[in-house]
Amino acid sequence: MQTPSSLAPGTTIAIVGAGRLGRVLARALRAARFDVFGPFGRAEQIPDADIVVLCVPDAAIAETALAARPHAGVLGHVSGATPLDDVDFSLHPLQTFTGAESAEVFHGIGAAVAGRTSAAREVAEQLAIALGARPFPVDDAYRASYHAAASFASNFLLTVLDSAERLASAAGVPGDDARALLAPLVRRTVENWEASGAPAVLTGPIARGDEATVARQRAAAAELELSDLFDALAAVTRTIAARPAPATEEPST
Repeated sequence: MQTPSSLAPGTTIAIVGAGRLGRVLARALRAARFDVFGPFGRAEQIPDADIVVLCVPDAAIAETALAARPHAGVLGHVSGATPLDDVDFSLHPLQTFTGAESAEVFHGIGAAVAGRTSAAREVAEQLAIALGARPFPVDDAYRASYHAAASFASNFLLTVLDSAERLASAAGVPGDDARALLAPLVRRTVENWEASGAPAVLTGPIARGDEATVARQRAAAAELELSDLFDALAAVTRTIAARPAPATEEPST
């Protein structure tokens, strides 16, 4: 088989890996009118296809790629952290998935793409566009930084939010209520950060220099064995507070 020069409807795509992303990716590619096989488990026979996409754990990519290579015109994976040693391209949707999402979940999100050749990278870009995503390049040399950014924005954010929920529960707010009450604050904070960046919108006792309040907050966190997390976050927050906010343009007269 040869690498497809364009991804017209009818291009055959096999998905290997039936986890969260594999399931929703297969649905979305079918909705984009591709001829999709799978998703298949790693132990299942992989059919010949123009494109084979591996949606397997990072540790399984090399072994699965070896098995898939004879069946693929072009071979890719969806890992944000793993380099292209065993595949032709990568396509990493910058989103979190449960596996139950509709095909529209890819619309408007970012998708990091890379390819060992320009043709392979073009396949990744075209797949992203077909899904409704916005492709952007991330070379292998910068994968660790990129993937760490994604972890901070998603995984570590959940760590912080879980700690916030625990502290609210300690104050007598039940868990379900705590999430419902804190969520609007989280959403507005993210919206403000998206618009202006952290230094411009940081609020709270550290930004105000109110160390007495910070000390009381730390004592509350210590009761839930969260003092180490609090100290680490407070230290970085102080550096953000000390960073000058971007200058805003004066209105014209």
